[in-house]
Amino acid sequence: MAVSEQTLLSDKQLDLLAINTIRTLAIDAVQQANSGHPGAPMGLAPVAYCLWQQFLRYDPEDPAWPNRDRFVLSNGHASMLLYAMLYLSQVRGINPEYQQRGEFAITLDDIKLFRQIDSNTPGHPEYRLAAGVETTTGPLGQGIGNSVGMAIACRWAVQYFNRPGFDVFSYNVYAFCGDGDLMEGVGSEAASLAGHLKLSNLCWIYDDNKVTLDGPADWSFSEDVGGRFRAYGWNVTHVTDANDLDMLSKAYNNFLQTKDRPTLIIVNSHIGYGAPHKQDTSAAHGEPLGEEEVRLAKKNYGWPQDAKFLVPEGVLEHFREGIGRRGRDIHQQWEEMFSEYKKQYPELAEELRRMLHRELPDNWDKNLPVFPADPKGIATRESSGKVINALAANVPWFVGGSADLGGSNKTRLTSGQDFQAGKYGGRNLFFGVREHAMGSALNGMCVSKLRPFGGTFLTFSDYMRPPIRLAALMEIPTIFVFTHDSIGLGEDGPTHQPIEHLAALRAIPNLVVLRPADANEVTEAWKIIMQLRDEPVALALSRQAVPTFDRIKYAASSGVAKGAYILADAEGGKPDVILMGTGSEVQWCVNAYEQLKAEGVKARVVSMPSWEIFEKQSQDYKDQVLPRAVKARVAVEQATTFGWERYVGSTGTVIGMHGFGASAPLKDLLKKFGFTTEHVVSAAREVLARSK
Repeated sequence: MAVSEQTLLSDKQLDLLAINTIRTLAIDAVQQANSGHPGAPMGLAPVAYCLWQQFLRYDPEDPAWPNRDRFVLSNGHASMLLYAMLYLSQVRGINPEYQQRGEFAITLDDIKLFRQIDSNTPGHPEYRLAAGVETTTGPLGQGIGNSVGMAIACRWAVQYFNRPGFDVFSYNVYAFCGDGDLMEGVGSEAASLAGHLKLSNLCWIYDDNKVTLDGPADWSFSEDVGGRFRAYGWNVTHVTDANDLDMLSKAYNNFLQTKDRPTLIIVNSHIGYGAPHKQDTSAAHGEPLGEEEVRLAKKNYGWPQDAKFLVPEGVLEHFREGIGRRGRDIHQQWEEMFSEYKKQYPELAEELRRMLHRELPDNWDKNLPVFPADPKGIATRESSGKVINALAANVPWFVGGSADLGGSNKTRLTSGQDFQAGKYGGRNLFFGVREHAMGSALNGMCVSKLRPFGGTFLTFSDYMRPPIRLAALMEIPTIFVFTHDSIGLGEDGPTHQPIEHLAALRAIPNLVVLRPADANEVTEAWKIIMQLRDEPVALALSRQAVPTFDRIKYAASSGVAKGAYILADAEGGKPDVILMGTGSEVQWCVNAYEQLKAEGVKARVVSMPSWEIFEKQSQDYKDQVLPRAVKARVAVEQATTFGWERYVGSTGTVIGMHGFGASAPLKDLLKKFGFTTEHVVSAAREVLARSK
């Protein structure tokens, strides 16, 4: 239609035109890709349209504006809904250095490349590919878990940065979710935590469309969702028709007026709305409509049936006058306020700049502990707790907690207040027995630019593997602190003794796994962690005490920065046998080294706290640490031997676990499973004989 015709349209006609543009873009993108899910975008188009046009405090010209409202599409299979909104709202692109680029984040050509190789419109939204995608979603429940962390981050930032008359932070977090998100256990954990914390800046919009990929939802899901959320302490409101913009507006306003709890808006939609033959089937949800159904759907919308990727004249202008103008005005008011804020509170403004750009404060590493040599030593979880508290004194946005194990994980900040409902300035977070939601919330806090850490036992990394993997995929520096990292935890037995977990974590691309051998390696490990910008970390720590090595006699712990380093060496630097290990097992390598040295055997000890960091070193350095000519090698780790073959080779051996542990005192476990100095010495003699 011509612009002159558009001006004659009523507001309701313009609304419908914009909504149907969202729907048909999703239909055409999925159909052209011959892959994807058009049904949810078709049904939710008016719900997203109402939110973005009327309520979302978001400036498309600056998608990195710190006080923007966050929009999370947790039902990530509906990704075309988000891409259509980003395109129609004309959100600008932004690079990793937080500098705007001239082009748009999503163009019409990008939508035409939906689900194609190297496009920035993948099947599920991916953080970093396009501005406006606040987090990576896809595995159901992760997005709503992230949204809780985003809401926590805002509540903390309000307390730390805001001053009377200066609301630097006041944003809300909106998350779309579906039946799958609420069936997944992480969704329940996250909802329970949000209700407990009374996060009134959090709004979930539940697409109650009665359909799952398997078919009708009532085949597997019949609970009273509203009743469940009321029991969690949420405000619950209901929109019985997803196409009723007035009813949607009232629901969003109800959220904005609710100041003492999070809000769940239950929206009844028809999946694949407008596709007459498929609107209530899983086919509209899980596969393209097909050419004939596409034509019928467009006919139902009053759309040109043969038009593809049509954006009628006036639609982009309508969005510019809606979210564009409103977002620009709100942002401009904020900038004027922040300009005065910088004058009155320059130190806080500089801290905010650094936090947003993942820069550390000056002297962030001052007063980090240096531990004296001690043959009895302390557990690495204990030394980590001391380092964490030193760092917290230097980095205000360094916050965290644990899943019901703060005392065991040593993650509690002794000088920090607790983060609780109504007391959001605290830095000690209590996640309860909710490992999965903790991991997801940590990621939400991390994309909000805090530096969050969360702790639990290493064996329970199984419960939070999805958010660990997604942190690695998103390239965000979330910190996962794992204690009780071996059979050395003793009497709790094999259910709590991690065996395969180090190997499983090392298998995740872009995840740094660190397992320090003594207290000073712990300090060095935390120095590495705090400087990471694009990689999450899994820090594995011992429950039991380990010796603190004499760094005058042995090499400096600064070698941790290389991932692996020579801790003790043969005279002349030419060993016949290499003893390598991680964590608490390095002590037996050192003891064996001393015994072999006394016997005239030239040995070298290599501490290998991080395979990932070691592999990034130059080949020359790696060959210096592990000379290719030295075939006699022994690796020691209280975990599965899987993966160590790359370092010991075909003639070496690994002292590790080949089954699960046992419930017994530590000394009995070590003897039973061969983690003794004598066993390492014996293994060294064997590989020496074999290599010759």
